[in-house]
Amino acid sequence: MQLLHQVKYLIKKEVLLEWRSKYALNGVLLYVVSTVFVCFLSFVSIAPVTWNALFWIIMLFASINAVSKGFLHESKGQQLYIYTIASPLALIISKTVYNVLLMMLLTLIALFFYVMVFDYVPQDLGLYIIATVLGSLSFSTIFTMISAIASKAGNGGMLMAILSFPVIIPVLIVLIKLTKNAIDGLDRSVSLDEIGLLLIINALVAAVTLLLFPYLWRD
Repeated sequence: MQLLHQVKYLIKKEVLLEWRSKYALNGVLLYVVSTVFVCFLSFVSIAPVTWNALFWIIMLFASINAVSKGFLHESKGQQLYIYTIASPLALIISKTVYNVLLMMLLTLIALFFYVMVFDYVPQDLGLYIIATVLGSLSFSTIFTMISAIASKAGNGGMLMAILSFPVIIPVLIVLIKLTKNAIDGLDRSVSLDEIGLLLIINALVAAVTLLLFPYLWRD
């Protein structure tokens, strides 16, 4: 019960801080909208495969900008204060849950704007939305873990980019394949392997994060 209370308190803190500054929401939305508009001006008409790949490239960099602030932008004083009032498990769970909710919101808004600007709808829009939700979940869990590791180093931003590259590439490959199935309108049973693989990756990343973060936070 104490863990749940701490998680609830920390999530509320993150929401209040975001509501006051609106850094991640406004900044990432501006990036997504401007990038999509520039791509539209550059391509005008675009092949479905390119449309799909371009969407995930945009969301990859948007997620880095949105999630990285979780640990990298906190001062030593803030970290010390949180260390004294909450357990490491409560902190990492609250950061992950908040980043997941934030990325799901941003991804769905970006997808709606992307579809509206390019005037293209995948044949199986429901499966595509499921894939984007799974993608935002994967990006959030992976980048939250990497951000926590990078925050303990000097040049956190560069280290985060280096550490996240080998982890995020397999996820991107699976996501592009899954959304390609949605674009082609294939039967959903064909995509069960990709959905299961993404769920397994998320579960493994979450488990590793919960196991290692208390030792990392102790330093």
